Amino acid sequence: MSISRLVRRRLVGAVLVGLVLTGLALDAGAQVPVTPEAGATAAAPEAPEPPTEEDFAKPMGPPDPYNRGTPRGSMYGFLRSARDGDYESAAEHLDLRRLSAAERALGPEYARRLKVVLDQTFWVDLAEMSPDNSGLSGDGLPAYQDRVGQIPTPDGAVDILIQRVPRADDGVRIWKVSAATVAQVPELYALFEPVWLEEWLPAVFFQHQLLHVALWKWVALVLILGVASLLAWLIAGTTTRLLGALFTRRSGGIDPRIVELVQGPVRLAWTVILFASGHRSLGLSLEFTGTLQMLERFTLVLAVAWAFFRLIDLAALNLRVRAEARGNVGLIPVLVPGAKFAKLVVLLMGALGVLGTLGVNISAAVAGLGVGGIAVALAAQRTLENLFGGVSLFADRPVQVGDFFRYGENVGTVEEIGLRSTRIRTLDRTVVTIPNAEFSNLQLENFALRDRMRLWAILGVRYETTPDQLRYLLARLREILLAHPRVTADPARVRFVSFGAYSLDLEVFAYVDTRDWNDFLAVREDLYLRFMDAVKESGTGFAFPSTTTYVGRDDGLDEEEARRAEARVAQWRDQRELPFPDFPDHVHRAKWNTLDWPPPGSPDASD
Repeated sequence: MSISRLVRRRLVGAVLVGLVLTGLALDAGAQVPVTPEAGATAAAPEAPEPPTEEDFAKPMGPPDPYNRGTPRGSMYGFLRSARDGDYESAAEHLDLRRLSAAERALGPEYARRLKVVLDQTFWVDLAEMSPDNSGLSGDGLPAYQDRVGQIPTPDGAVDILIQRVPRADDGVRIWKVSAATVAQVPELYALFEPVWLEEWLPAVFFQHQLLHVALWKWVALVLILGVASLLAWLIAGTTTRLLGALFTRRSGGIDPRIVELVQGPVRLAWTVILFASGHRSLGLSLEFTGTLQMLERFTLVLAVAWAFFRLIDLAALNLRVRAEARGNVGLIPVLVPGAKFAKLVVLLMGALGVLGTLGVNISAAVAGLGVGGIAVALAAQRTLENLFGGVSLFADRPVQVGDFFRYGENVGTVEEIGLRSTRIRTLDRTVVTIPNAEFSNLQLENFALRDRMRLWAILGVRYETTPDQLRYLLARLREILLAHPRVTADPARVRFVSFGAYSLDLEVFAYVDTRDWNDFLAVREDLYLRFMDAVKESGTGFAFPSTTTYVGRDDGLDEEEARRAEARVAQWRDQRELPFPDFPDHVHRAKWNTLDWPPPGSPDASD
């Protein structure tokens, strides 16, 4: 599956933002690092303001062309000159008196190497250095020496010292990097830089810098990035298959769509991881390493967000296919906004991760989002109620599109279930729209979920019906239910239930094996017609509300049929086959499913 245009635009935008942030960070790194003095915060106005770069550049101590009158001024001048590539001026801040004449000529090279070692080991905290010509006191060092910092080595920490020495032309006391420290520069440089490489490459690769990084290191970074990309391409195949096996549900093997979707993000992540592992051996400066680490974290967040975007698209596609296969079309409208909401969540989490890499207080950002979310929720309370109502309808699925159901006192067919409201087609063919918050609280009776339909009727026969006639009628009605192929056997009953005001009441209760209403009406109609035939066969008739004055025998009754019915019941009684309270098992089996259906004479009846 190819990445969408929207995701492409977001990725390009994110990369551009990352490049801009990198440029800003590098530009900021070009400045001399300054650490605020302890206790200097905005909440404590009585504390002195930390010195700025302009303060370091101001003349301090005795007048000196290189501002070497104080430890702070001298160290600032050295760092500034070295960063600008002016190693001739930087060498003026080194005490070269212990070196031979030939070695003193290499003063600029000593300055360059010392700057390389300092960049890789510690930040020079100018704010902690003395702004006075007398230097710091109480540091355990002689009065003419101050400690700039310590460099960790396999043999222990090495002090980088700056000391007060007489100026060559007039003897004025100025501060320079101590001669002992200068003497150790070659050995320290060999610990942190590949000296052997200088024998193979021209000096221009070491003396010239781009963004304060030596040219040979830029070449090495490009090579490491290329090798990391190649290795990532080789490793990504195995990694994506593992991810595919982890997330797939297919019994036939790994889902190839997952492998294809996450291949790009996985390659990007592996490239960043391998590149980060490779450039650590180059001895980059602390400030440039920090910038690279920030960019690497940003790229990893981007890769993870990219992978989640792809997986969200795949999940939405799978849900749509399954919904269409199961006929659950009501789920389809919610897939697109649901996928967008999931991507928005991933985007917010990725933004928080990027802000974290930039040093932003994530807790404060999350708290701000929480307060903003509460305000939005209060402003859109009704909308959110309908939204959650729609989510509950999709989750519980009491009704689906196309279902015929009862809601409250009304009935209708579901036409659409949206995120905000549900549309219903009524029996009058009008459309009713109900907000989901209200609709989800209604009592819903879904007729479409019935597995069979109930047949229930009360047959009232005349009071003149004799008990044997009634027994015969009950037996015939039960035979009809048992014999009908569309009526389920359990329960299928006909019982004499009451003496009505003007009739003897028989209750018919059974289930018709159908879910279609029109089909049920046809079966019920056939059963009612057969019931009428059975009533006529028994020699009685249906009762109706009336007041009867008896003068003689009612001609409405068929005496011959009555005698025939009574004789049949007498025969059942003599043969011990009276079907009360129910049919014997052998009669039940013999009568089961013996009627013709559809009834004879129907167009659908077989010849």
